[in-house]
Amino acid sequence: MATLAINPRLFENVQVAETHRATGDFGQMDDAAIMLELRAGNMAGFDFLIQKYRKPIVHFMYRMVHNQAVAEELAQEVFLRVYRSRETYRAEARFSTWLYRIATNLGVNYARDTRHERTASTVYLDEADSETGTTPDVADSTPDAEAKLLRQERLNAIREHVLALPERQRMAVLMHKYEGMDYKQIGDVLKLSESATKSLLFRAYQTLREKLKAFV
Repeated sequence: MATLAINPRLFENVQVAETHRATGDFGQMDDAAIMLELRAGNMAGFDFLIQKYRKPIVHFMYRMVHNQAVAEELAQEVFLRVYRSRETYRAEARFSTWLYRIATNLGVNYARDTRHERTASTVYLDEADSETGTTPDVADSTPDAEAKLLRQERLNAIREHVLALPERQRMAVLMHKYEGMDYKQIGDVLKLSESATKSLLFRAYQTLREKLKAFV
């Protein structure tokens, strides 16, 4: 992956002192309106968007690369692209859709560039959340040794088969399962109709169910 032109302070100590420059309460404003504030030169709007979306974007990138440093780096690049696009920004789609489209493209490009360096065992799509200690599919309990082994085998199988999905199906599953995005949002990110998105996810989950039926 090429070296990114990253400002190392982009996420450090977001400038609280600049909030006095805001023309209104950003918490009551639409994201697109905040982007227009940024376009007009109000940097406090950029700080607000970073505070609001940094964590979800880092988590999204981490699901794809399973490397905290790389996820942070890619997330910084996402917000740098947002900043660089401020003067040409058009509120034609939801801001979050536009943001995740940037993140998806960066994640896909990173995966393509580093495919030869990675194996399925180094990408963890169903590992426990760092904050809650739970996984999306398994109850938060302490299993006995046999149950724990079966659970690990199941998670390994999920990782392997999700990674083996075609690219668009894989990205749709990540957004649907882990980001909680609906069909329309996913379709907007992938530039698909809602019906095409439903079909895409149906095929993806049908494939996963078939591959994982031994664990059901």
